[in-house]
Amino acid sequence: MIKRGLPTYILYLFSTFFCFAQTDIPTDYFTNPLEIPLVMAGTFGELRSNHFHSGLDIKTQRKEGLKVYATATGYVSRIKISHYGYGKALYIQHPNGYTTVYAHLKKFSPEIEAYIKEKQYKKERYEIEVFPTSGTLTVTQGDLIAYSGNTGGSGGPHLHYEIRDANARPMNPFLFGIDVADHKPPKITKAFAYPLDENSYINSAQKPVELRVRMQKDSTYITEKIKAQGNIGFGISTIDQQDGATNKNGIYQIQTTVNGEENFLLSMDKFSFAETRYLNRMIDYGRYIKKRNRVQKLFIEKNNPLSIYKNHVDNGVLTINDSLSYQYGIKIKDYAGNVTAINVPIVGKIDTLATPNPPIATDNYAYSDQPFSFTDGKFSVYIPKGALYDHTFLNLTSSSDTLHFHNEETPLHKNAIISYDLSAYSGEDREKLYLGRLNRKGNDIYYTSTRIKDNALTTATRTFGKYTIGMDKTPPVITPKNVANGRWMSKYRYLKFKIEDAKSGIRGYRATVNGKFILMEYDYKTNTLVHDFNDNIVTDTENNLKLIVTDNVGNSTTFETTFFRKK
Repeated sequence: MIKRGLPTYILYLFSTFFCFAQTDIPTDYFTNPLEIPLVMAGTFGELRSNHFHSGLDIKTQRKEGLKVYATATGYVSRIKISHYGYGKALYIQHPNGYTTVYAHLKKFSPEIEAYIKEKQYKKERYEIEVFPTSGTLTVTQGDLIAYSGNTGGSGGPHLHYEIRDANARPMNPFLFGIDVADHKPPKITKAFAYPLDENSYINSAQKPVELRVRMQKDSTYITEKIKAQGNIGFGISTIDQQDGATNKNGIYQIQTTVNGEENFLLSMDKFSFAETRYLNRMIDYGRYIKKRNRVQKLFIEKNNPLSIYKNHVDNGVLTINDSLSYQYGIKIKDYAGNVTAINVPIVGKIDTLATPNPPIATDNYAYSDQPFSFTDGKFSVYIPKGALYDHTFLNLTSSSDTLHFHNEETPLHKNAIISYDLSAYSGEDREKLYLGRLNRKGNDIYYTSTRIKDNALTTATRTFGKYTIGMDKTPPVITPKNVANGRWMSKYRYLKFKIEDAKSGIRGYRATVNGKFILMEYDYKTNTLVHDFNDNIVTDTENNLKLIVTDNVGNSTTFETTFFRKK
């Protein structure tokens, strides 16, 4: 049961323990957030698009509405509701300095739901973020706090659960004694060897080499012998699975050795949100874009400050000398202790290059440690210092209203700014323009957040590719799902609409009944907009409904009707 107000001695404990350094991880402090056995749809540190997964994704038996419980005593310190990302999310601060996070929720427990609904109606908006003080919403371990759902960017019903330290860094929940049945060793899907400079090569080539992997009688793996010279590194594509599920989850540790001596260790214990995008530096980003397969590099390149690396020699790089033999070992471990091992035999050999890397040069060379500017035709580009991981020749050209902004296989760590000169446009047309990224076939434009500044359209992006000008004069479409003019709605709990916009996308919406704001929940995955009559805002018999939906360039559609409900 949630209690308002805390006794003085508990407040003292909060202020005292919060200041202590979290040197010892408590393994019996947090309990299961659900009352069902834990089955994993995703694990901590899993490789996702542009980030590491920051918690556990717990299966909810393919349904929504399971009870979610506070895993330890504390107080609700943050509530955030958004259309995207975590959807409906709850944060609980605990006396020992840790915070637990519960995301993609369907709804909150009655008291928390009433608290946040009051804030939403006061601000007259669905998306909201509030930070209750320590005496406002307190919970005891095992209290009902929410119901599981599928809100935000969730790809299916599940509970996203996190534990963060006093510095708001996500930590692996398995470190805290959360137990999940796991008898399956990690799986290897791909293995690669990489020559790392112009004086290095593998099997007479200066390009990455995919290694054939086969299992031995002792269940370890071995690759074919490779011939190499100079500085080389390795990479693997690997997944892990726990009992009861077939999801392709992330691993816990990777350790490598050279002739039995450790030279690299990666461990998914914790990371900070400030570093998580460096995942794009850790993986073979170009291969991911082309093949949708993430290969983790087992060596550390410059401009890669990830804290998940523990012990390494020469950044995990091997220097192969002529006529010497090497045994390179890779051990992949999950948190339960299951291990998969691979052995890579290497022989050093100076050889004639059969396929040297062709030189790649353009008129535009950008230094990773300096800002870069470019103008061609109506387009201008600005890339800030630190946006590129390497000094790079950039392929930049423009043709009419389209910009070829290098290639998608190169990652951008920070936002680049693209501007388009609007001098040729005036009047209404000017206001309906936007910048968007073309898909690979070049037949569809993905809207990117655009604004007009100093007679130019500008957008910020962290993705290379082709960008062009789009025009949207078509307003959104509103389709009522269960309401019609003159209809009695007494038997319905929800008021439902479908809203769509074919070009620039939905930016906002507002609904009123008899001139009074009503809260509507938008799910972009299903294009649905829903009002819950249990909010008790609609209290009259005759009700004049007005719904306005606006797209990202300002086109709007208004739907009006009158419906009836018994008082």
